[in-house]
Amino acid sequence: MASKAKIARNQHREKLAAKYAKKRRQLKKIVSDPNASMEAKYEAIAGLQKLPRNSSPVRIRNRCQVTGRPRGYYRKFAMSRIALRELGLRGEIPGLTKSSW
Repeated sequence: MASKAKIARNQHREKLAAKYAKKRRQLKKIVSDPNASMEAKYEAIAGLQKLPRNSSPVRIRNRCQVTGRPRGYYRKFAMSRIALRELGLRGEIPGLTKSSW
């Protein structure tokens, strides 16, 4: 089980990323525009640097929704391999069956 502080920090990053997504998208569009002037690009870069560091979507970590574990994460199920195995063995995940040979 991950510490509650790590989970809360990640949720805070998700909120910040959603809050600043539109502004970040606009500034990045200016930076990558070949027709924009150098002054506009420098202003856009400065604007990006003024945004909170945790508002970048790159800083969000995928975590298991059951345990908060950051490693062994399956995107399809939004949980870690350990939680997936436990719930799968109990039959709580529809369409998932244990294979044996």
